[in-house]
Amino acid sequence: MELQAIYGNWRHVFKLDPDREISDEQLDAICMSGTDAVIVGGSTGVTFDNTVDLMSRIRRYEVPCALEVSSEEAAVPGFDHYFVPLVLNTDRTEWMTGRQIDGLRKFGAFIPWEDTSAEGYLILNAEAEAAKLTGARSAMDAETLTAHVYMADRLMRLPIIYMEYSGKFGDMELVRRAARLASGARVFYGGGIDNADKARQAAEAAHTVIVGNIIYEDLEAALSTVAAVAEVAFGR
Repeated sequence: MELQAIYGNWRHVFKLDPDREISDEQLDAICMSGTDAVIVGGSTGVTFDNTVDLMSRIRRYEVPCALEVSSEEAAVPGFDHYFVPLVLNTDRTEWMTGRQIDGLRKFGAFIPWEDTSAEGYLILNAEAEAAKLTGARSAMDAETLTAHVYMADRLMRLPIIYMEYSGKFGDMELVRRAARLASGARVFYGGGIDNADKARQAAEAAHTVIVGNIIYEDLEAALSTVAAVAEVAFGR
């Protein structure tokens, strides 16, 4: 898919939350780490001001910088790419089309469509803030996962399936299954990666590994995940 150009080869990505503090020294280490990209986004507390501030700091570096647009307040121009989440495993349509339609009514004419992609989110940790916020049906066996992948990849033809365990390390067999079933979508994985070994496991299962929370808890551990992912040939 043409829209995959910027993220089609991403293997490792750091995700930074505008609502969490990060020093200039820490940000320098992240942006100079060799990661393929930085995604800016969060579930709560994201505003125009804190998103602009973080973007302007990242822009001092050459690393690609993308925004995950989780609210209208976070619709900030100037990023290399934009990801719009659609939560696939919830019964609440506001997280699939409701909020997205509201945003498009206001900003549709100004969206850089050639630099914008939809993400089909599967939120798989029931204790995560995102799961509680969206009412995600997080319990998922292989058969249910397969159906969701078919819907996202074959029926909806979404370019990204984002398997989000947010706060805990997920089921790598389910992640591996999703990546093997996907015929066009790229499978992103995020959740619980707090050391190099987990990063390797995730890199063996998913196309793209997202590292987030550990940045704020143990920067050295976060940085170790870059080389760990680079060592892994996907699908070996």
